[in-house]
Formats: sequence, structure tokens, C-alpha cells
Amino acid sequence: MGEGRRIYDNIRRFVRYTLTSNAGEIWVMFLGPFFGLPLPLQPVQILWINLVTDGFPGLALGVEPAEKDVMRRPPRPPKESIFAHGLWQQVIVIGLLMGFLTLGVGLWGEATDRPWQTMVFTTLALLQLGNALAVRSERQSLLALGLRTNLYLLWTVVITTSIQILIVYWGPLQSLLKTEALSAQELLIVLVVSTGVFCAVELEKWVKRRRDLIVGQ
Repeated sequence: MGEGRRIYDNIRRFVRYTLTSNAGEIWVMFLGPFFGLPLPLQPVQILWINLVTDGFPGLALGVEPAEKDVMRRPPRPPKESIFAHGLWQQVIVIGLLMGFLTLGVGLWGEATDRPWQTMVFTTLALLQLGNALAVRSERQSLLALGLRTNLYLLWTVVITTSIQILIVYWGPLQSLLKTEALSAQELLIVLVVSTGVFCAVELEKWVKRRRDLIVGQ
């Protein structure tokens, strides 16, 4: 029974991560022209995000170990939707947040004559990786889970982040993915904004834990 619950939880993790990430991409591409960014991402950049920053972390979430309280939870109703307990609301809210954070960076870059498209591309990719770390649990923080409890995901995030940086600064990959080198200031802004989704999901989980604690008193 415990293994069955772990598999079900991992399916929800995969669905939540994939749909929120895809929703973020859709909002960026849909809303970008309305804000004056006619082509927020190049086709090859969309392909990279879909294949790598979407695909590999999603697969790594599929091998997430069972949480400690998995057998203490009440059984789920047989007909309960996989989108129950706020999952579809998370898809909408986190997708919008991802989209607006990415477009915000792009608009600042465009207004200040920066390589805004590269900033959009890198911000969106890193936001998705932060999202992957945050959705490992619906209630437990990443600190409580520990980074080493899913080494597949940890290495996926580390390697993908490293390659993303190479794409920005290494000539052959710049040509392939249509990027430009970012200054230290531009990269810092991208890195700071890219923590936005991770922080938002972790804050949501903290609120849930506080609410559970108050209800249980």
C-alpha cells in the first residue's frame, strides 16, 4: 500500500510540475506581444525548455521517495480526481506567476537596451528548475526533505543549470540557441527573479503547515 501511495504522489508531482511549467511558457508567449515583446522566445529556445528543463526534472520527480507520513494519511476516495486538493488552482496561479516574472525581466531588459530575449529565456528555464525543487512535496519544505533524498533531481537541476549558463556564455551554444552574453548585473537580476516561484511555493506550503497546526490544537 505504501508503494502505491508513493506512485500516486509522484504522478501528482509530475502532473503539477509539467502543467505549471507549460502554463508559464504559454503565458509568456501569449502575453508577450501585448506587452511589446513580439517574440519572447526563439523556436529553438522553446524546444530546449520543453525537452530539457521540462522533461528531465519531470522524470526525476517520478522517482521521488515516499514521504515519512505517507501511511498516516487517510485513504483517498476512489473517484477523487488527480487535480483535487488545489492542484488545478496551482497550475493557474504558478503558471501566471512564472509568466509575469519572466515578462517583467524581459520588459526591463528591453526598456534598458539589454539582451532581453536571453534574459527571458534564462529566467524561464531557471524558474522551472526552482519549481521542480519546490513541488517535491505538497506540505514539507525542501529543507525538511533534504536535497540528497532525491539525487536524480539534484543532479538534474545542477547539470541543467550549468548547461543553461554555458548556453549564455559559450560561443557554439550561443549560436545554436540564439543567445547573447549577459553582464554580471543582468545575470544577477535573472538569478534573483528565478527564485520567485520556488519562494512562492515554499511560502504556500508554510501557510498550509501553520493552518494544520492551528486546526490540530
